[in-house]
Amino acid sequence: MAHPTILAFDTSGPWVETAVLRGSKICAARSVDMATGQAERLMPLIEETLAEAQVELKQLDAIGVGIGPGNFTGIRISVAAARGLALALARPAIGVSMLDALAFHAPRPCLALLSAPRDMAYLQRFGADVACAATMISKAELHQWVTPGITLVGDGVAEHAEPLGLPHAPAACAPACAIAHLAAERLGTGQTRPAPLYIKPADAAPSREKGPVIL
Repeated sequence: MAHPTILAFDTSGPWVETAVLRGSKICAARSVDMATGQAERLMPLIEETLAEAQVELKQLDAIGVGIGPGNFTGIRISVAAARGLALALARPAIGVSMLDALAFHAPRPCLALLSAPRDMAYLQRFGADVACAATMISKAELHQWVTPGITLVGDGVAEHAEPLGLPHAPAACAPACAIAHLAAERLGTGQTRPAPLYIKPADAAPSREKGPVIL
């Protein structure tokens, strides 16, 4: 679809985020920081965002939703809401991981990093020949996932990138906005039922055949 209208939202962290994409432009977006009460705030915020965008539910072509990794309860709230809306509207619901959202419009190769509890981190590597699936590691093991020329992407990554001599960058846009863009790209690919993304720690470090970064 050339110019889809997408409603996107995410509650995988201590926030409620919404966005509406029309064609290639985000025409409304909201973000509320909150660690609890997301289930009660999500639908009103969706209504406010749609009203600002002057879009009705029946005009949507698809729903984009953050599927994690992140807070267990928060992920379930968004995924359940997306499935319910998709069923009621007879529209596809497209799940997008937070790591994909972090890597949206980031330079390649890049390593998307998202903090997790107990000094752990979720990460995923993007780029030709170095891509790896999303996993969870101890932050102390981050150097094992570095490849030459890679950029560390995410909020608050400077403290991890600088000791390793790595370039770093924040996310290109807010999670819900990135989710909306990525859902539009994936519309029509057959993905219609989002599922929560829960990640366990990696069993082993990835291959380091390409060698460590040269500091």
